[in-house]
Amino acid sequence: MKEKNDKKTIWAWAMFDWANQSYNMVITSTIFPAYYVGITQDKNPGGMVSFFGHKYVNTVLSNYILGLSYLIIVVLLPILTSIADYKGHKKLYMQLFTWLGTLACFGLFFFKMETFEFGMICFGLASVGYCGGFVFYNSYLPQIATVDRQDAVSAKGFIYGFAGSIVVQILCFVFVLGHKWLGITEDFSARLSFLIVALWWIGFSLIPFYLLPKGVPNAGSHEYNVFTGGFKELAKVFKRVKQLPLLKRFLPAFFFYSVGVQTIMLVAANFAAKELKMPDEDLITIILIIQVVAIIGAAITAKASEKYGNIKTLSVIVAVWCVICAGVYFIANAHQFYVAAVFVGIVMGAVQSLSRSTYSKYIPQNIPDTASYFSFYDVTEKLSIVVGLFTFGFVEAITHEMRDSALVLDGFFVIGFLLLLSLLVFEKKAKVVEAVVA
Repeated sequence: MKEKNDKKTIWAWAMFDWANQSYNMVITSTIFPAYYVGITQDKNPGGMVSFFGHKYVNTVLSNYILGLSYLIIVVLLPILTSIADYKGHKKLYMQLFTWLGTLACFGLFFFKMETFEFGMICFGLASVGYCGGFVFYNSYLPQIATVDRQDAVSAKGFIYGFAGSIVVQILCFVFVLGHKWLGITEDFSARLSFLIVALWWIGFSLIPFYLLPKGVPNAGSHEYNVFTGGFKELAKVFKRVKQLPLLKRFLPAFFFYSVGVQTIMLVAANFAAKELKMPDEDLITIILIIQVVAIIGAAITAKASEKYGNIKTLSVIVAVWCVICAGVYFIANAHQFYVAAVFVGIVMGAVQSLSRSTYSKYIPQNIPDTASYFSFYDVTEKLSIVVGLFTFGFVEAITHEMRDSALVLDGFFVIGFLLLLSLLVFEKKAKVVEAVVA
């Protein structure tokens, strides 16, 4: 096992973000949402689609599929992460989920209305692969970096991810916008982008697969039952989590503001395409702006947390999110959406990077079962996405207005902000007590 803060290991870890954020950019944020809305509204009045005999509004169905994929992760990962820690298979599971996601992206190349059900299944499986791989990736953070370096290393991962996704997006942008010059149809150019994502994702993932350390087995001398051992290990970690006062207060706050953050990022493209009738070119440009600004936001946040502390910095960031989410209700044109996108970019990279490093600091250091601990972080995040997507889809299905859904999401941000303030007060009191005892 290499020492912590090894530059080569940290670089290899960040390259996993470089590899898989192409999925997040193209499939969840830009080309696929625009392609999906386009083909489902082209010949279907009102955007109604049939999925295995049931009728849905197109964007509601995509939100439900994403929500279901995250629910699958919520159910599977606590068990898989505990088994991974026990057997030392952290890297193996990261590889398996990555292969699942990339193969599903290959399948999206065949996504047409004639293969609609198959395409939506691939869409869901790609999400499962992306989220599953990310859990085991996140769990490496306390293993490769000391506490004083975790904010900076976490930010580095997100910066690499945003940068890599920009490169892929520009490459796909060439095919989508230059399809006439290249002699291919617009439909084919979009589906070609899904192939590019798959190749980029698995290609660069080979670097961390090769260079990252394997998990350390935590099996002991007794026999391990794969059917019950995962639950037992999970119960042990859960018991420890309840004994960590800062961690058990941070997780509820993280859950509530993540409902808003993650949902907005997943539905923003659908909102722009459906509510504002923005063309693909404008949509891609906006997402690129968000990614570039997010790099700056992640870097600034790492510095701010050093000076002001993680929770105080997070509180300010979530307060900004509250204002942005409320403002979405009033966005009426593309220009206003551009302005909102800049602010989203600043706080998007900031909140993701700092949330991960804050959690990493709150768990016990120098322990072998980091995947089990991070399963609580990732399950909290994924469960928040399930709640957010189903809430967003349910409100839209009732009111037929995505703006109303955004307004409901703002309530989650407010609750998360108040819980962070409560944690900040508790943290200050804990420091005072420590000082008196000392």
